[in-house]
Amino acid sequence: MTETRTEEFQLKDGRAAVLTVAEPEQVVRGGLVVLHEAGGVTDTVRLLVSSLAAEGWLAVAPHLYHGSLPQEEQVRQLSGDSVLASTDIAFAVLAERKITADLMGVVGFDLGGTAAMVVAAKRSIGAAVSVGASGIIEPISSALPPLVEIAGDLKCPWLGIYGDQDDVIHSTEVEKLRDAAVGAGVATNVVRYPAAGHRFDADPAAATEAWHRTLNWFDAHLR
Repeated sequence: MTETRTEEFQLKDGRAAVLTVAEPEQVVRGGLVVLHEAGGVTDTVRLLVSSLAAEGWLAVAPHLYHGSLPQEEQVRQLSGDSVLASTDIAFAVLAERKITADLMGVVGFDLGGTAAMVVAAKRSIGAAVSVGASGIIEPISSALPPLVEIAGDLKCPWLGIYGDQDDVIHSTEVEKLRDAAVGAGVATNVVRYPAAGHRFDADPAAATEAWHRTLNWFDAHLR
């Protein structure tokens, strides 16, 4: 398994962020910014970063939380501007490695999936994937928009992945998001797994299929 490292990166213009990074052992195909779930950069997130690097992607996970506030408070204070500030630094780090914008993507689960869609609606990159992104109708933070309101602004191909057994997100919301994304003028797709829950734990086969679908999405659009 590709090792990860966590350190503070500072750009020449003075901007800085803590990033967890994993580098491919051989040729770098492109760069993926991994946005963490509500719990922060957990072992699961580090495993995702490592697994993407094993597939040839330079994977970078910015730490979206700052300070030592409780998790719930950190989530409530998260804003679109703060998400973009952190991801912009991650994209700049990828650019320093000569990775062009068309070879950059963003992916996230749960809170990270929500943030990934915010980024995809504001930045011109190659592709985005959101898994279990909440806040479709009612935003998860007063400073983040409902996803249905920004779906039509998507600037890059976007894939949304959901489980129908999610106890937080109802399938009717997911269908509203699908409809809203159609107007974006870019390739979009929403995939629902009937037996999967929020974390896909109840359906390992769906989790495996969703992983390969994510890789295929980036394969198809980051080139």
